[in-house]
Amino acid sequence: MLGVTDLPTYLAGLVLIVLLPGPNSLYVLSVAARRGVRSGYTAAAGVWCGDTVLMVLSAAGVASLLQANDLLFGIVKFVGAGYLTWLAIGMLRAAWSMWRARHERSADVPDDASAADPARGGERPFRRAFVISLLNPKAILFMIAFFVQFVDPAYAYPAISFAVLGGCLQVASMLYLSVLIFTGTHLAAAFRRRKRLSAGATSAAGALFLGFAVKLSLSSA
Repeated sequence: MLGVTDLPTYLAGLVLIVLLPGPNSLYVLSVAARRGVRSGYTAAAGVWCGDTVLMVLSAAGVASLLQANDLLFGIVKFVGAGYLTWLAIGMLRAAWSMWRARHERSADVPDDASAADPARGGERPFRRAFVISLLNPKAILFMIAFFVQFVDPAYAYPAISFAVLGGCLQVASMLYLSVLIFTGTHLAAAFRRRKRLSAGATSAAGALFLGFAVKLSLSSA
């Protein structure tokens, strides 16, 4: 169908891929828990746009270029790892501020949602999620390695095949991130009531982002 071979196998593998935890899904969950459904979907839109760009680049052969050029791959890899580290440090600093706010019940430190998230005012969920999606060369390499297995080389219009496969991926991603967003909003109320829980969750998210950065920096083409 439209140059796609063995669609059921592709869909089964797709479910497993989407369910694997990563910086994109973790960031969307974090935003939804801290800022609500609207901001959660704003972050999710950044992920979807970033994934679309990666799929277009993969179909255009950029993945093969990265795989063949160690220097270019290394530059993209370390830029991505550096950005994830920067996000992790911001989360850990926010967690420390939350922890201090538990003990400082004065007029200068209001006990509301904005105090629980010091970086809230300047955060741009769409842009951050978009950049997180783009700065991962392993994602590009994985997409091309996975997609190419299900594209019929004899089909005259491979771009259509990639579009079908990419569309299925985006639908699965939308459903999964929607579940995370609404899960996050239920966590938000608990975070607002319990500053220790909020600080602990933010610290854990920061630690995970550091882990993603280390994993990316140690990866190879």
